Amino acid sequence: MVEWNDFEKIDIRVGTIIEAKVFEKARKPAYQLFIDFGKFGILKSSAQITFHYSLEELINKQIIAVVNFPPKQIANFLSECLVLGIYDEDNEVILLKPDLKAPNGSKIG
Repeated sequence: MVEWNDFEKIDIRVGTIIEAKVFEKARKPAYQLFIDFGKFGILKSSAQITFHYSLEELINKQIIAVVNFPPKQIANFLSECLVLGIYDEDNEVILLKPDLKAPNGSKIG
């Protein structure tokens, strides 16, 4: 079981994707995302979401991400946050997002 104190250590926030690129050097198809978290700045993430999302439809999409994991080097890209999603029946990621527009950097709790 996870204790409440453990959950409180995870910083989960809302951000808006402002730029998305094909991640050419990724082993599995992925995008490089640049996400605006308001006063927390712009963070980068590598996301294997190419099955359900085109680059164009990702721009200005709000997402939910963990912003306090240590950065992770993926090929030649430093991923600074973990975009959250659920797996569909084919093990492809569907992004978690707010139902209504929220200020970038808003904390999930």
